[in-house]
Amino acid sequence: MVPGMTKWVIGLLGVWLGMASSWSEDALIVADEFPAMHYLAERLHAEADLPTRVVAQERLPAKLSPFRAVVVYLHGVLRPGTERALIAYTRAGGRLVVLHHSISSGKRRNREWFSFLGVKLPEGPVAQGGYQWIEPARIAVVNLAPHHYITTHDVRFPDRVLYTPSDVPGGAGRRPALVLEHSEAYLNHVLTSPRTILLGLKYTDPRTGRVWMQDRAGWLRPAGRGLVVYFLPGHSLRDFQQPAYRQMIINAIRYQPEPKKPQSRPRALRSGGRQQSGGTLRATPPPTG
Repeated sequence: MVPGMTKWVIGLLGVWLGMASSWSEDALIVADEFPAMHYLAERLHAEADLPTRVVAQERLPAKLSPFRAVVVYLHGVLRPGTERALIAYTRAGGRLVVLHHSISSGKRRNREWFSFLGVKLPEGPVAQGGYQWIEPARIAVVNLAPHHYITTHDVRFPDRVLYTPSDVPGGAGRRPALVLEHSEAYLNHVLTSPRTILLGLKYTDPRTGRVWMQDRAGWLRPAGRGLVVYFLPGHSLRDFQQPAYRQMIINAIRYQPEPKKPQSRPRALRSGGRQQSGGTLRATPPPTG
């Protein structure tokens, strides 16, 4: 090889290595349960060309800013350092996608997590507004934002269910939905700040026939210069094997919001004779006769 050609090749290689060192995965998943998240990461890459890395909290990168989105799937303890890093990343302009049990009773011990997300999980009996989780459960995730990018772009809801919203405008009607078998229901999430509601939860207690309907299965809200998107499903790998759910997660990562105010504010609803801040579940008694 002639000397000039050698210098050209070395220079080109240096440029390529410099570019490669600055490349990063599009998304990071922070998890403590891994089979479902490795599956999700593989699907994000294959179906949406979103290279995704899965890490435990102990291996959280020192800088989150290079990532287009950070997905959180933590069942157990949310470490204070992780909590601070996720909040700082989002407020600085990041996209935080919060899945399933990343909002759960164990996170009550965290100093900032629930106030950052604008949620509360009240204690006490579920009939009086107390938070409760139920699994296994057959749930319906209902589309309450039929014109929003996250719930419509390439999303094919396979079912339709009768649903009465607890917060968003509109009366009872049959709405597009995704029915998940052997999943988990979270009852009585209380929202303490405005946000855009995306999805509702419908759950029927198989013992009593009581029907719970709550506009809490998916939402998004601004946080500083960034955005938080929450999805309730994710109890097991089975939930993530649903194409409609995976597509909504993809859309949540890609979504580019317009500068406008949230569409709906949680309102207080009566449940068990007590007024509940931020809305409660709509409970329908079992049919008679």
